[in-house]
Amino acid sequence: MEKNINEMRTLSQVLEKLRLKRHDNEFVMSEGCFVTGNGKHYKAEDLTIIKTYRFEGESDPGDSSILYVIEAKDGLTGYSIDAYGVYTNHDQEYDDFVRKIHVQDRDEQLIFTLEEATENK
Repeated sequence: MEKNINEMRTLSQVLEKLRLKRHDNEFVMSEGCFVTGNGKHYKAEDLTIIKTYRFEGESDPGDSSILYVIEAKDGLTGYSIDAYGVYTNHDQEYDDFVRKIHVQDRDEQLIFTLEEATENK
């Protein structure tokens, strides 16, 4: 099996790639909706999960996490992170909210590579 040199295998690699694309806006649960650093509030129907990454800690199950890349209807792209299972750092409200968000799993190339080609024109 051929490995992609640009394949993102760790949480820090994905977060760095998002930062470089200026998609490093964290969606944080607050008062029944997601809020970003700019103070905007988003309901589940205003958002789409465009990619989901799961990371499993090789030596510590507590290192297992999930990262959702999220796009808002206003064009803002960012992310939300949670840990797996009993290690979660969110409550049931977060889980229920994320389940309400529409999922349109896009290929990484559509999220990262094609944007780079457009930006370099």
